[in-house]
Amino acid sequence: MKRRVAIGKQNFASVREGNYFYIDKTSFLKEWWECGDDATLISRPRRFGKTLNISMMEHFFSNKYSERGDLFEGLSIWQEEKYRQLQGTYPVISLSFAGIKDDTPMQEAYVHGYWKEIVSFMRSLFNSTFKNKSLFGAGFNDGNNKSEQGIHLF
Repeated sequence: MKRRVAIGKQNFASVREGNYFYIDKTSFLKEWWECGDDATLISRPRRFGKTLNISMMEHFFSNKYSERGDLFEGLSIWQEEKYRQLQGTYPVISLSFAGIKDDTPMQEAYVHGYWKEIVSFMRSLFNSTFKNKSLFGAGFNDGNNKSEQGIHLF
């Protein structure tokens, strides 16, 4: 079957399952995993594949996709056994702001100065939802303190 270019596809599984043309970016997973940074900023121009890369990360790390190693067969990350063992072993929360366009409440919050209130609300929401859940350690931190446990929202 001839491969097609996936214009606008943002879901890693649908790109791989649909036999779409895909440039292997899974070496990013290895580089990111081994760098040991506390935070990662992924900034690229519009339409540069940020959402697809985040979807790839989610499909790789999330325990929701623990039985989907087939998505990575033939890609660079799958060459090393330690990464085959790592696939699908973590709880992952994935948020996408890809659908946020001009003149949305999120942009308005940022422009008009109540972004901090929205971030505070999101922290409280996630903290109350996931606090004391064994998968997430101590819950969410407030971004002001460093901790080896929990999830950090900044």
